[in-house]
Amino acid sequence: MREFSGKWLRHSGDLWGGLAAMLVALPAAVGFGVTVYAAIAPQYAAFGALAGILGATALGLVASALGGTDRLISAPCAPAAAVLSAFAIELVRQGVSPGSIVLMMTMLGILTGLIQILIGFLGIGKLIKYIPYPVVSGYLSGVGLIIIGSQIPKFAGAPAGSVWLEVLVSPQHWDWRGLTIGGVTVLATLLAPWVTRRVPATIAGILGGLLAYVGLAGGDASMLELAGNPLVIGPLGATGEGYIALIADRWTQIGELKLSQVAALVGSALTLAALLSIDTLKTCVVLDQMTRTRHDPNRELAAQGLGNLVASTIGGMPGAGTMGASLVNLSSGAQTRVSGVVEGVLALVAALLLGAFVAWIPVATLSGILIVVGLRMIDTDPFRFLESRSTVLDFAVVLAVVGVALTVGLIAASAVGVILSIMLFLREQVGGNVVRRRSLVSQRSSTWYRPESEMRVLEKKGELAVIFELQGSLFFGTTHQFHLTLEPELRTCEYLVLDMQRVQSVDITATHMLTLVRDSLAERGVPLLLSGVRESLPNGRNLREFFELSGLTGGNGNVILMPTLEAAIEWVEDRLIGDLAPPDDDLAPLELQEMALFQGRKDATLSDLEACMEKRSYKAGERIFAQGGAGNELFLIRCGEVRIMSLVGASNQLHHIATSGRGDFFGGLAFLDRRPRGDEAIAHRDTELYVLTREKFNQLAEEHKRMAFILLSAIARTLAIRLRHADDELILLQEN
Repeated sequence: MREFSGKWLRHSGDLWGGLAAMLVALPAAVGFGVTVYAAIAPQYAAFGALAGILGATALGLVASALGGTDRLISAPCAPAAAVLSAFAIELVRQGVSPGSIVLMMTMLGILTGLIQILIGFLGIGKLIKYIPYPVVSGYLSGVGLIIIGSQIPKFAGAPAGSVWLEVLVSPQHWDWRGLTIGGVTVLATLLAPWVTRRVPATIAGILGGLLAYVGLAGGDASMLELAGNPLVIGPLGATGEGYIALIADRWTQIGELKLSQVAALVGSALTLAALLSIDTLKTCVVLDQMTRTRHDPNRELAAQGLGNLVASTIGGMPGAGTMGASLVNLSSGAQTRVSGVVEGVLALVAALLLGAFVAWIPVATLSGILIVVGLRMIDTDPFRFLESRSTVLDFAVVLAVVGVALTVGLIAASAVGVILSIMLFLREQVGGNVVRRRSLVSQRSSTWYRPESEMRVLEKKGELAVIFELQGSLFFGTTHQFHLTLEPELRTCEYLVLDMQRVQSVDITATHMLTLVRDSLAERGVPLLLSGVRESLPNGRNLREFFELSGLTGGNGNVILMPTLEAAIEWVEDRLIGDLAPPDDDLAPLELQEMALFQGRKDATLSDLEACMEKRSYKAGERIFAQGGAGNELFLIRCGEVRIMSLVGASNQLHHIATSGRGDFFGGLAFLDRRPRGDEAIAHRDTELYVLTREKFNQLAEEHKRMAFILLSAIARTLAIRLRHADDELILLQEN
């Protein structure tokens, strides 16, 4: 834990940040505590102030020390105050005694902490990372505007409970003293970075506000009175007779609670835990956005839960990561989690020892600082979304989040933003094309090198076989358009290949559509070939198993699974050619005069050629030549099958790039240009070869110049045909 080593003292920003955050968080915590406990009975208000202080202290120490977010300040907050106040009011209405209400609120806080710890350990906090940027941006701006709106009445010195809009249009409610103090605070905060970097802008603003207050107090004696002075924070109420006795008494009575009473609290605890967790994680996301860092949501929730557990155990209020205090902490130069611990310690010290000093801090000063923080939170980057029609709707999401945040609430704003973002995502997916490329077998070729006569057959019949290479997500939003694309082919094609190598996900709707395609093809006796059906998609689904469980495959002979697109094309090619010849294993090795290269040549010439050649045999799996080896041999296949393998890309794995069979040749390029082999050859089945070395060929050329010329011409012609076909495929790929 680097933050808590001796080096942390070098980071004075954590000290300044913790101090500034305490000055913002502590008064708010006291206010929330008073609000909650005053709902029980007026005489409990002092206990509420202490509950706020203890909550700020416990959360600052525990959550910051164990949490996973730098600069986060945790303290009692508005959601906790709202839920606990409503809880207390309802119990008062039911006639529950004040002592029992305090006890029930203690149990509610403990259950809330336990639920948050459970959420953290279950890993649910990671869901926060899926919140889109427009939602974060709108949330950030909405919180900034809410902070500004909440502080305008205090900044102007208006009566408590005033609404910011009424205050703006009612100058008669303004207190020029508060406006002056707040104005000096804002100016000092904004100008401080231009004067010095040693003192954080927030601290400079507080000092400026205090000096302005002292200056005004010289001409207004009422400002020197603490009691009833609306311009300052006032007494914190950090003492109260009977508080320790009250805590001891509630733990004496806790054993008397019935299981049914505790169970009745679970619903309220779940609500409070959800609100506090969302509030915390939202603040963490905003901090990440502003500092380009990444928090650990599950660790943070577990730490927040433990902090709330400790706070409730000692009679404090539960809380969450608070936006205002955290941003003040950040703007004051805080760097690590130490600032949160400092805030927790200073909250207790300020309440017990410095309560008199803190009580004199002007309300307008804190309001001015928070207004500056709110202005800096407003994210103006989304205005660039208006420059393009493609991003206008993203800007609309930002506006919607801001609007709902201002009119309904932050949690509702987040929900609306996420829903709208999902709708935009679905719109993009529906508008996209899942067909990456459409081609015909006549335009493509497998890795099998076929004779020229077979190539002509494939060029003629290959239009009957259609290939669709798919991409992205096949789900209910893209299924209809994809089916419309397939419909014309279902009536005419003789073979349909769907390559799913680049498919990211498939839902049950898409599978049902593929089943309809299968059945439609089956009526005409046309097979459906699925290639690249993976056992592990990015979402973790086993696509092969999913197709089988949904009834698309699994014993249905009309659906054929192929490992690769090349294998599927090869399968189709074999059927288009007609499979007239028996398998190679049943045929005798070819003699020279039976090979297409030498048909029609004189027996004497072929005898001389055969005398220059060596016969070799290879078992399946044996390597014939290696990549980088000397290219001084030409190989003619008498029987068997040879696969050409090569290292493709940066991987060290061999990839299958071509196959040569009976009557074909390989190794021709290196034989012609005499450069090292660019790939390697491996016998895929037991293979017999004719091998002609370059030295023997040169000897043959001296005696049979015409034979040598014919051999080179035949090799060059075959290589040219292969190269032309490869060029056609490259053009097809570029056009698509």
